[in-house]
Amino acid sequence: MGRRLKAALTLFAIGLIGFIFGIIANTIYFRILPLLTESFSYIFASSLIAWGLVGALAAIICCIIYAYLL
Repeated sequence: MGRRLKAALTLFAIGLIGFIFGIIANTIYFRILPLLTESFSYIFASSLIAWGLVGALAAIICCIIYAYLL
């Protein structure tokens, strides 16, 4: 395989992963998070806690992707 083809496929794969994560983030934010806030309102009373959990999840996912690509 040529070097340019590998680079193009890598960029496509990263773009595809980003697209899928965007869909997952949208689903979490608009569908799952409201259900969790209703169920566990005392935990998610502060929006900072909810965004902190989302940020922690995103950081873990990014680390897994980075480790996978190495």
